[in-house]
Amino acid sequence: MTEQELSTGTPTITPPVVAVVGRPNVGKSMLVNRIIGRREAVVQDLPGVTRDRVSYDAEWNGRAFVIVDTGGWAPDAKGLAAQIAEQAELAIAAADLVLFVVDASVGTQDVDEAVVNVLRRSRKPVVLAANKVDDSRTEAQAATMWNLGLGEPYAVSALHGRGSGDLLDAVLAALPATTQFEEEADGPRRVAIVGRPNVGKSSLLNKLAKQQRSVVDNVAGTTVDPVDELVTVGGVLYRFIDTAGIRRRIKEASGHEYYASLRTQSAIERAEVCVVVIDAADTIADQDLKILKNVEETGKALVIAFNKWDLTDEERRRYLTREIEQDIQAFAWAPTVNISALTGRNVDRLSKAIEAALEGWETRISTGKLNAFLGRIAAAHPHPVRGGKQPRILFGTQAQNCPPTFVLFTSGAMDPQYVRFVERRLREDFGFVGSPVHVEVRAREKRKKT
Repeated sequence: MTEQELSTGTPTITPPVVAVVGRPNVGKSMLVNRIIGRREAVVQDLPGVTRDRVSYDAEWNGRAFVIVDTGGWAPDAKGLAAQIAEQAELAIAAADLVLFVVDASVGTQDVDEAVVNVLRRSRKPVVLAANKVDDSRTEAQAATMWNLGLGEPYAVSALHGRGSGDLLDAVLAALPATTQFEEEADGPRRVAIVGRPNVGKSSLLNKLAKQQRSVVDNVAGTTVDPVDELVTVGGVLYRFIDTAGIRRRIKEASGHEYYASLRTQSAIERAEVCVVVIDAADTIADQDLKILKNVEETGKALVIAFNKWDLTDEERRRYLTREIEQDIQAFAWAPTVNISALTGRNVDRLSKAIEAALEGWETRISTGKLNAFLGRIAAAHPHPVRGGKQPRILFGTQAQNCPPTFVLFTSGAMDPQYVRFVERRLREDFGFVGSPVHVEVRAREKRKKT
């Protein structure tokens, strides 16, 4: 698409959506990974690993589409399982085509029949995938799936890739023509919601989206895959990414929790701004500080949301103020918002904080202004003499924004404390609200004696 088309708002093509559904543990996520050609969806040999509906971009024979992985569907489900089933039904409603996955190795189950009834009510095109056909001897078992009344069952092995090409050909043949819609030139800003487990990240996304978008439970670690959602907050459209809670050490996690932690880090890296959710009703933990440091080191804009404000009393707020002064002073540059994801208190104020952080993140200082600033700093606060020599800042430039990164060319190595002092004065003079500021020093090499 040309820049002119983008600037004039010409309708763009949006790829069709394929929802992958089926009862628990039939290999849906593994099949999704096979289709997209990489290990993105969390996979483990346990039912219920996938809980939310998660979208991935896919392509086959030059045609792009979006594939949505869902949790296992089960009738008469209760509690967490019922919420997972609800997400699967929402995915069906939003899809252009449904890829129904069954386990050919065990044959048709009562749950499969119940899913078929839901699919028939949806009136959506359906392609039937008989999974776990790992060799020619089990192909006959796939043929028994004709009795579901959904047409030809395509025998596949998500594990080995057997039959996946024929299945994708059938999917493309059944997909409707793509639709068109107006899209902004740069798309919505990407916002990752991160934090340690059970601080209310999914509840916050649901409150912002005004629907049950993510599965919420009091059990820590309910969210596994990052979940994307387009949400309007304060009149601004954002792409929010709900993530799994970051545990103390990724290496200590096992199975799907380990991969979920990796997905969360990936979500942070592809976001522009991170909203770090901290439980205001609980003591600020070391893990909260590690997450804040991670966002800073990754170079993303930062907003701190103190959630569960409705559960704090006057005494707790007094202690929280002291904890913030002691522990989070290093992140005083980040906007903070006191919210309650449960009641909706102040969640609309997140938009103003996010916009302020993005503005600071994108700030660029001209070379002239920067060097005038550095001249004033050097005159008023010269670098201390070290070993009989006094390093000087010869020249400075802003190498990039997003985040603001400055390179100082100096006559010699500079003390880390002095570099931090320059960074602090940069913030005082130019703002950079909500953004990390990175300062690099390049000392002039000594000339070799001839």
